[in-house]
Amino acid sequence: MVALRELNAREPPPPPLRKLYNELRKLKASEAEVHPRVIDFLYPDQSERAMGLYRDGCLARETVDAAFDEFMNLEHTTGGNAKTEPDIPVYAHKDIPGLRIIPFLFPPTVQTELLSRLFHRDLSDARHKTNVHLHYHMSYPEFNNTNSALSDAVGDPSATLEIGGSFFQDDPTRLILPKDPSVHVPITVRSLLEKKLRWITLGGQYNWTDKKYPDDLPPLFPKDIANLLHTTFPDTEAEAAIINVYSPGDTLNVHRDVSEECDTGLISISFGCDGLFMVGHQDGNDCEIIRLRSGDAVYMTGTSRFAWHAVPKIIPSTCPSWLENWPVGPFTESETSSGKFDQWRGWMANKRINLNVRQMKEKMAS
Repeated sequence: MVALRELNAREPPPPPLRKLYNELRKLKASEAEVHPRVIDFLYPDQSERAMGLYRDGCLARETVDAAFDEFMNLEHTTGGNAKTEPDIPVYAHKDIPGLRIIPFLFPPTVQTELLSRLFHRDLSDARHKTNVHLHYHMSYPEFNNTNSALSDAVGDPSATLEIGGSFFQDDPTRLILPKDPSVHVPITVRSLLEKKLRWITLGGQYNWTDKKYPDDLPPLFPKDIANLLHTTFPDTEAEAAIINVYSPGDTLNVHRDVSEECDTGLISISFGCDGLFMVGHQDGNDCEIIRLRSGDAVYMTGTSRFAWHAVPKIIPSTCPSWLENWPVGPFTESETSSGKFDQWRGWMANKRINLNVRQMKEKMAS
């Protein structure tokens, strides 16, 4: 493991990775579909690079399903009524020690529920900052029952005092005012949700300018999401997260996550459109390119914890059909029948959401 103190968040990435990143960023969607270097778990044999993959154990289906049922507030059955699906395979790559890929981990119902809690509840929590806060006086919808039913899951008794209603139920023409009107113009709620919102922080509020976490006590990480992740990734305590919101044409530059004070693994979960994920080899001279689909999970631990990585390409029109209309959808029937999100039908059709979760500090030995 590389010593954490030797790493600099501002260090430029290796030239070979920058070159490949720029090449991939310019790919047409049709070229991304057939690129020989892309590992696609839907068609793994089509990539010349897939030979480096190998199975590295499984997640117990019964344990994972129990966590899903708890998250969804469903009664979990065992014994004679146990589900018969096979255990969930975990993949590794010979050239990136510690990298773990779990394709199709999260089923559709869990994905839509996660999105609902992240965007109806956590985006409306004033303690969770966004990129919009940098230049705007962020204001929130009035409180309503959308979040009251979810507030206990945040794990903070004061949550209902700070969480407003969902932006997706807000007046789409309501204005959010800039801090400096000479530099930025007001934006509407519609513009916020469709174009301007690029990231949201949960728990530890990472400062993108200083590239560090503030010394102040952070807001609690939503405990329902932390509990869900702990079942699958028990070595990482969820303390901070960045929710990236991508549209076609958006990218994430080559970088390393080195601002935490520990080397526990990074958890990454994909929703919506497919994205190409670059993750570097230890020597920095080459990398693997993995096509991540909705519901896939990546765990960067061991040597891969501080690997260079990037998202050079979002592939448009690849969102699963059952997710395209979120926040209206087949798994939110009560919301569908009420019509309260109808004006946002199709919002996810060309979006990719990535939930990236990390632990900030080493835990004291008990």
